[in-house]
Amino acid sequence: MRELNLKNNIINGDSLKELKKIPDETFDLVFADPPYNLQLKNKLTRPDRSKVSAVNDKWDQFESFKKYDEFTYAWLSECKRILKKNGAIWVIGSYHNIFRVGAAIQNLGFWILNDVIWNKKNPMPNFRGTRFTNAHETLIWASKSENSKYTFNYQSLKCLNDDLQMRSNWDLPICNGTERLKKNGKKVHSTQKPEALLHRILLATSNKDDLILDPFLGSGTTATVAKKLSRNYYGIEKEKSYFKAAEQRLKNTKPIEDHYLDTLKNNKSKPRIPFGSLVELGIIKPGTIIFDHKKKISAKIMVDGSIKHAQTEGSIHKVAATILGAESCNGWTYWHCELGNTFVPIDNLRQKFLSKNYL
Repeated sequence: MRELNLKNNIINGDSLKELKKIPDETFDLVFADPPYNLQLKNKLTRPDRSKVSAVNDKWDQFESFKKYDEFTYAWLSECKRILKKNGAIWVIGSYHNIFRVGAAIQNLGFWILNDVIWNKKNPMPNFRGTRFTNAHETLIWASKSENSKYTFNYQSLKCLNDDLQMRSNWDLPICNGTERLKKNGKKVHSTQKPEALLHRILLATSNKDDLILDPFLGSGTTATVAKKLSRNYYGIEKEKSYFKAAEQRLKNTKPIEDHYLDTLKNNKSKPRIPFGSLVELGIIKPGTIIFDHKKKISAKIMVDGSIKHAQTEGSIHKVAATILGAESCNGWTYWHCELGNTFVPIDNLRQKFLSKNYL
């Protein structure tokens, strides 16, 4: 059997067939934008009788809910198999299908982490005035199992959102303008997703060099954003015209320069190391003088890992907070010491601690 090229590659094929060829536990993350099974019975028209460009493609049509459910269980089962132990999946849908997909996700043993609402800033109006304007889509984010140690770049998302926790309702525009792929003035794909949506998803739940799968690649948004963010991608697309558009789009896409790809690390990703442990192990000795970054304030380290500054004593964090008149302070970055011929934050000693393989 010919070895699959699963790294930075897209193929023109049927997902249900192609997914079966992939080895177990291959991917770090899956993003899936499956057919929505919209069940449109009539052509949509505006009040002036002009035709609305809606989703009426054959790939979105199923003869019954039963057939759609069979299709859903088939591709989700394969995705679960080829996800790594700590992998996760995103699935996007509308009210037509997302509840059926959500049930399948739970029934197959995935562990739902969040549902996210994508509020469209510029949704298509409800021209007939018979229902609410459908202004959102729902995304389900789930880990492979309840015990998966999935990726969530909390600090990066918080920074992206002006130092506020990122909430589960996202206000983003639909794909339009120069980003919307067109051929002879017509949309190449009726449901092309905006790059901003995938940027947020990949930034939040994957890391540089992770391998990302999109089993319904469409016009290639997932692969395009993955390439920009230095993630590896693999995409499957059944429709030849979409595949060709995605292929050309990827050729025209340049990765973001490597030195701009650094992201904030989660505080929780750093092992919790008591400062006293560094004293116990002799990495820093009692009596050592530590300073603020300007060397204007000093403190002396005690045998129990506490420090003394003037009449104040306590932990590296408590003493620093008292000096600053603040409720709290990160003593690891506030205090500095001489390390060889350099003057560095005592946080550097934590790295020395880790390099000794004490944990």
